[in-house]
Amino acid sequence: MESLNPGGPPTDAEIRQGHRSWTVWRQDDNGNQYVVSRHDTRAEADSVAATMEARGHKQTYWVARTA
Repeated sequence: MESLNPGGPPTDAEIRQGHRSWTVWRQDDNGNQYVVSRHDTRAEADSVAATMEARGHKQTYWVARTA
């Protein structure tokens, strides 16, 4: 689903349809990339990524707009 508000929070319709606008990604030591979780807001996704980073593992975490 294409967002009606690119770069901004999801619309009410997107939330009702289960659209998650932000994805937390992880890259392991071997360069493999995985989806960790999807969230409605950038703030939620950033919080999860920060929590995972704080655990001190070698993996890298980042947040990106869900395609």
